[in-house]
Amino acid sequence: MSSYDELTARAPELLKLRAQVRDFLRADRAEFGWKPAVDSWLGQWDEDFSARLGAAGFLGLTIPKRYGGHELGHLHRYVVTEELIATGAPVAAHWTADRQVAPGLLTYGSEEQRERLLPRIVAGTLHSSIGMSEHGAGSDLAAVQTRAVRDDGGWRLSGSKVWTSGAHHAHQIVVLARTSPLDTQHRHAGFSQFLVPCDADGVRIEPIVLMSGAHHFNEVLFEEVFVPDADVLGEVGNGWHQVTAELSFERSGPERILSTGPLLLAAIRALGAGPECDDRTAADVGDLLARLISLRQLSLSVASALTEGGDAANLAALVKDLGTSFETESVALISDLVETLPPDPELAAMSTTAWLHKPMFTLRGGTNEVLRGVVARGMGLR
Repeated sequence: MSSYDELTARAPELLKLRAQVRDFLRADRAEFGWKPAVDSWLGQWDEDFSARLGAAGFLGLTIPKRYGGHELGHLHRYVVTEELIATGAPVAAHWTADRQVAPGLLTYGSEEQRERLLPRIVAGTLHSSIGMSEHGAGSDLAAVQTRAVRDDGGWRLSGSKVWTSGAHHAHQIVVLARTSPLDTQHRHAGFSQFLVPCDADGVRIEPIVLMSGAHHFNEVLFEEVFVPDADVLGEVGNGWHQVTAELSFERSGPERILSTGPLLLAAIRALGAGPECDDRTAADVGDLLARLISLRQLSLSVASALTEGGDAANLAALVKDLGTSFETESVALISDLVETLPPDPELAAMSTTAWLHKPMFTLRGGTNEVLRGVVARGMGLR
């Protein structure tokens, strides 16, 4: 069944869910006063909001009921995610746990790990970060140098991770580390994943502050950190396969096409409230919306593939490449539109954030050059 056919079949329940999320967001914003933000899934950390979202039933949608979840499909989660990102809601606190950690636990985690962590993800009270990138091993994760060596009852983890979003707030970091020596003929072999508490002995978190003064990223150092066997995620040596599957969730969601959505939608509303815009402006806005609609259809096809249990790695890489290119290119055009409108502090603040974050769009989650290599390999071209 295509994403369009599945959406059509499920339209009544998805429309009802979308309306419920919108009602929640309107009421929550009115009561608690948060402001819509560009890139809200990166920088808008609000643990109380995440807990309220969980209590309202909008987290853990694909998690089975026996772990406290709602046992719905990826399209249900897509609808909720789309509304949250388009609104610019402060979702960063629960984001990584709900988007990446939960699917990893369901697919590879032990029953003890699932029972311990999944109910907290559903409640919006587990705050997690992901430790993948390193100095000299950004998009090339096969070059990761962080190592874990066997110790009595567990492992000793040593190394560092960089650009670790939210680690200074998080409860845990999911760390990719090498657990066997490098085989130059099989560079992707010998990796494992570990669930590491941020307050464990030997974990040191150093801030990476943006030019704007914002603190989203961190360098995390691991100095002989003991990780018990119970906190190995999945199978030892299977880390590369697990991370690749995890990246399908990271690269394909609405956040890869809608990080600048609150700015675009606010600018369109402001244009609509002002004098009639000229033909060039109307054409530019129409082009942006047409591209956004096309990208949304592609992103939805990934959600459908995940629903059917398929391998969405190549499609996800394509969504991320095209989506973040669109976001990058749209920032300048939207900013030019904003300059023609009456002063609006909220719109101006979002425009400034979009400019500051623009260089990150095509880097985080894998550079566009690397992603194109993934797509080419999937097509048998390399």
